[in-house]
Order: sequence, then structure tokens, then C-alpha cells
Amino acid sequence: MTSVLELEDVHKSYPGSPPVESVRGVSLTIQSGELVAVIGPSGSGKTTLLNLAAGLDRPTGGSVRLAGQPLEKLSDRRLAGLRAYRLGVVFQQFHLLDRVSARDNVATGLLYRGIPARQRKRAAEETLERVGLSHRAGHEARKLSGGEQQRVAIARALVGRPALVLADEPTGNLDTATGAEIIALLREINDSGTALMVITHDPDVASAMRRRVEMRDGQVVADTGGST
Repeated sequence: MTSVLELEDVHKSYPGSPPVESVRGVSLTIQSGELVAVIGPSGSGKTTLLNLAAGLDRPTGGSVRLAGQPLEKLSDRRLAGLRAYRLGVVFQQFHLLDRVSARDNVATGLLYRGIPARQRKRAAEETLERVGLSHRAGHEARKLSGGEQQRVAIARALVGRPALVLADEPTGNLDTATGAEIIALLREINDSGTALMVITHDPDVASAMRRRVEMRDGQVVADTGGST
């Protein structure tokens, strides 16, 4: 199998007296097609790990490699380009443009590729159909339910057909029934070959993943399951 994400002895510290070390010596590899939950209590370093994996933050030690490229050695421009082609990110707060249609929100996921607007919209419509939301493509994001907004956010992460999608608490703002629908959708996406790393504190989400990585105090303390 091919590694889509590799973290080797990764550290992340923030200034202070004393400095706060949020991630302490984490080594982790995600293979193509894996479905991984990163679990742990608040303050365990889960979200910091996601930000490092996504190249949204730089490590203070160690190496983060996405598709074999060490993110800490790339310029901001090259890093943005690599993310545009290799990675999708789903944020807990959705980060949608409220007065923009679902279609156009999803199409923003292709902006950094220089694809013409018509092709971006066509790809967005196809991806919305994939997540079961084609009938809402023309609706403004603010007029969608929480579950529908999360599907739009997932579609935006998928529209560029990345090898890896990172999701931060994808059910955190949803009721139980809607959360279960999103879990099922994530599993369907994984079944199609996309690797997913899901940050969660929800045991129902974690139990639906094939591999579970547990963090405490900035370190990996357990890694169970794995690809089959």
C-alpha cells in the first residue's frame, strides 16, 4: 500500500512561560484507503495534529510528509498547491459562504487549480450528487440544515478527488440521527478508495472507523485496528 500521510517524531510547541508542547514526538502513517479515527480527551493534541497534517501549521520538530513531500520544507505557495491536489479538509464549523449556493461553495475547492468556472461548477454538481445533495445545489448555504451544510463541506473536500481527507469533529454540531448519516457517508467515501483521518471525541464515530489512534498529553498512546 502507498503512504498518503507520514508523521515522523513530530513536535509542536507554542510560545509561553513555560512553552506549551501540544504534540510531543508523534509518529504516524496513514496508508491509501485507510479509515482512521484519532481519539482522545480535549487538550490531548488531536486538532493540533490535524492542523499539522493539513499543513495549516508547521511543526517545531520532526517531519510531516504528504504524498511523500515534507511539508515543513515547502514554501507557502508550493504547500497550497500540494494541498489543492492531494488533500481535502472538513472543518467542524463548516466554513461555508452563507449567501453563496451549495454548488458555488463546493466549486471553491477547485479555485487553486486554475480550472475554468464552468468546469468547476460541473464538478461541484457531480460531487453534490455523490453526497446525496444534488437537489439542493442552487440553495444558499444559510438556508440549508446543519446536516446539509456538513454534506456541502464534505463535497467541497472531495471535489478535487484527493487521496486523503481530514475531518475535524464532523458530527460535533449535529444531532444524533444526522450524525449517524454523516458517519455512513464517510464510510461510503472510504469504500470508494479515499483515505480518511477523522478527529473525534465521539465513541460512535470512533467505533465506525477501522483503525483507532488514541492521543493523550500530545502523544499517541494506542493504535488499534489498521487496514485489512
